[in-house]
Amino acid sequence: MRKNLCQTVQFLSLLFSLQSPLALAATANEWKGRAIYQVIVDRYALPQGADPSKCDPGDRTWCGGTWNTVRTNLDYIQDAGFTAIWISPVSQNYQGPTTPYGDAYHGYWVSDATNLNSRFGIPDDLKALSDELHTRGMYLMVDVVVNDVMATSTTPDLSTYMFKDQSQYHPYCVIDWSNTTSEERCWLGDTVVPLADINTEDPTVVSAFQNWIKSLVREYSIDGLRIDAAKHVNVDFWPGFCAAAGVFCIGEVFSSDIDEAALYQGPNALDSILQYPMYGALVDTFTIPGQQNMSALTDMIAQSKQKFTDPRLLGNFIENQDIPRWHNLSVDPQSLYNAMVFNFMSDGIPIVYYGQEQGFSGYADPWNREPMWTSGYANTTTYQLMSTLNQFRNFLVSNSDWVDSSMEVLTSTGDGIAILKGDVISVMTNIGSPPKNVSIPVYTPYPSSTPLINILTCGQWPVGSNGTIEVEYSRGGVAVVLIPMNYLPGSGLCGNTSPTQAPFIRKASDINSMDPDS
Repeated sequence: MRKNLCQTVQFLSLLFSLQSPLALAATANEWKGRAIYQVIVDRYALPQGADPSKCDPGDRTWCGGTWNTVRTNLDYIQDAGFTAIWISPVSQNYQGPTTPYGDAYHGYWVSDATNLNSRFGIPDDLKALSDELHTRGMYLMVDVVVNDVMATSTTPDLSTYMFKDQSQYHPYCVIDWSNTTSEERCWLGDTVVPLADINTEDPTVVSAFQNWIKSLVREYSIDGLRIDAAKHVNVDFWPGFCAAAGVFCIGEVFSSDIDEAALYQGPNALDSILQYPMYGALVDTFTIPGQQNMSALTDMIAQSKQKFTDPRLLGNFIENQDIPRWHNLSVDPQSLYNAMVFNFMSDGIPIVYYGQEQGFSGYADPWNREPMWTSGYANTTTYQLMSTLNQFRNFLVSNSDWVDSSMEVLTSTGDGIAILKGDVISVMTNIGSPPKNVSIPVYTPYPSSTPLINILTCGQWPVGSNGTIEVEYSRGGVAVVLIPMNYLPGSGLCGNTSPTQAPFIRKASDINSMDPDS
């Protein structure tokens, strides 16, 4: 399994990452091995001296987070093993009286994409954040809004926008959600806060957006783009836009319909999309109370392998700024832990929305956009779980072809599922925390008596006759992640030595203190 990498090459890689903080354009293949932590800039961290009690999500207004406060609080993210962050949009937003839906603290009410949002800082602040991430070997993903601009009427004054000609917008209409053309050309929002739909079929618009994104990515050394409302733009717009950006593009296709979602990944569309169909299956499978329908998950795995161009590039999530927090949907912590194990150990790029690890429980916008600082950035059980999963996943990415392998379902019952990806067997259950007199037998590819180890508890699991293992739940529905014991040296897990490979999982302070002869 493990690659034999020369220590000299490891050191030179670390040295290069330290001396050259500006990353080169990051490809889809390079993003495949990353793990992403998503933040709303305004809500992640406060400047020194700010009042931490002055942020009620229900007020829908500014709370004070900036690019600098994200930069100075990166240790919390990196210590959890994340190798990339996704930040909310950086473009200039609506500036005016507070609307009935509050202020543009979230960054999605763009007016002029070509200018930065002064609420979050100056250009040098965004550059400093990018440079700091690259010094740490981490990637920067920036959210971009291309579909629309925010208005306060259906006949807005266009003089303050990037596009100032009426022909560069589609005429106002209400979306017919059963018609794809209507979804692409009619306006999101409503008559209170309309989102004027940009005419992305217009050649002047196409050219202007391509020039803008090329400049933005280059100026701020951005490694990837998350694209808001991607399915509301004509799909043939995306290849040229992403080619101009020269970096990985992952789009929001807010749909549980896998046939619709799959249209947006591929050479004639985007590199990747957020895996909303799988999110729906995870909710159906694991939430308590809920359907606890394991077949929903096994069916979605099979469909994803069949219909998506590459499931390994899709964004795995169970929370974001547009959907209820998991803790709002499910009362049982084991339901969260099992869903998290699936997202980290299956095909796809794991994405964690800030505060998921702190048990935030807001229902939907604006309640799911809580201030992070109220948590004290605590070292919770969930934080420890995602740290372990990240450490293990980073080790696999750096020392094997695990990330390029395709997962297989080994076993599925009404109570649980076992998947194999590379050399790792992960067994998840939907029974929740209470013990249950059930077990899941799993046929593994390993010979009898092979010593496996559960990286979540460091307990040993010898393989039985015919390559079987058995996971029983007499102590509750705990997930299991197994790998042969002799694959773990260098992982830093379960008593093994700390990693000596994978420079991107080190902090800059670690790199500075490295002995080149070690």
